[in-house]
Amino acid sequence: MAFMIAQRAFLKLYMITLVEKHRGYGYQMLEELKQDFKSLGYEPPQSEIYRSLHDLVEDGILYRSRHQKLGVEYQEVIMYHFTEDGHDKAQLYKKQVKEDLDRCQALLQKAVQDNY
Repeated sequence: MAFMIAQRAFLKLYMITLVEKHRGYGYQMLEELKQDFKSLGYEPPQSEIYRSLHDLVEDGILYRSRHQKLGVEYQEVIMYHFTEDGHDKAQLYKKQVKEDLDRCQALLQKAVQDNY
């Protein structure tokens, strides 16, 4: 068992949630996460966002589709959507990650309590 949750697992959790909220293309997800975590001093690397999305595609949770970007004549974006059974797989993955997050939170709380 790892000491803390891996960055990739953390980001995959957020990718799933963002697809659930219909924010389905990579750059949009990256910018939203940068803004959300800015106050905490964390900026998710662009490469890890796309690796996380690719993992979710390989895991059969998401699929990709190309769409014309609105307002731009020759630019396409890759949108991510749940596969037919992807949402069920995503919920199982989120449950597993929640267990890891709870364990990490308990470790951090213990460290603060024991040392401060």
